[in-house]
Amino acid sequence: MGNWKNISAIIPNRLYLGNLISARSTRSLTEHRITHVLSVCTDPIPAELPESGIRHKRIAIEDVDYEDLLIHLPCAVNFIQTSLQDGGVILVHCDHGVSRSAVVIAAYLMFTEHISSVKALEMVRRVREQIWVNAGFQEQLVLYELCRYAPSPSEGIYVKWRTVLDRRLASMGLTR
Repeated sequence: MGNWKNISAIIPNRLYLGNLISARSTRSLTEHRITHVLSVCTDPIPAELPESGIRHKRIAIEDVDYEDLLIHLPCAVNFIQTSLQDGGVILVHCDHGVSRSAVVIAAYLMFTEHISSVKALEMVRRVREQIWVNAGFQEQLVLYELCRYAPSPSEGIYVKWRTVLDRRLASMGLTR
């Protein structure tokens, strides 16, 4: 794998992508002056506690390709944008910092730089070579662009994709 890092700077001193270790390390958070944390996983972290003084948001999803991360992207991108506009320093993390958090950061880059999902993931990979996004999430990034960064329960492209997904889940005996 080469250079395996707990935390990587996407925008130096502003936006970081990390794993659970970086999110749980008080030293890492202090060293990087993190003021905001976006958790794209279900694991608890100390930054959730109000006394941490850190603004925290969670998207509780698993790293499986049939999870609907798409519907959460506008909210996640908005949280990143607001944090940065407020002069904050934000860490976006999941368990390993290779799939879910990479997708959220790619979505943010797509939205702000007006670039394709492929280009956005390339930008993230340049900084953090270990990223490995599951196929379902790669497809969702493409859909995020197709529905003009605004997937919602009333947006046509999203609804169509979600209907197919729900059918697939039902056939697998899974319900979400």
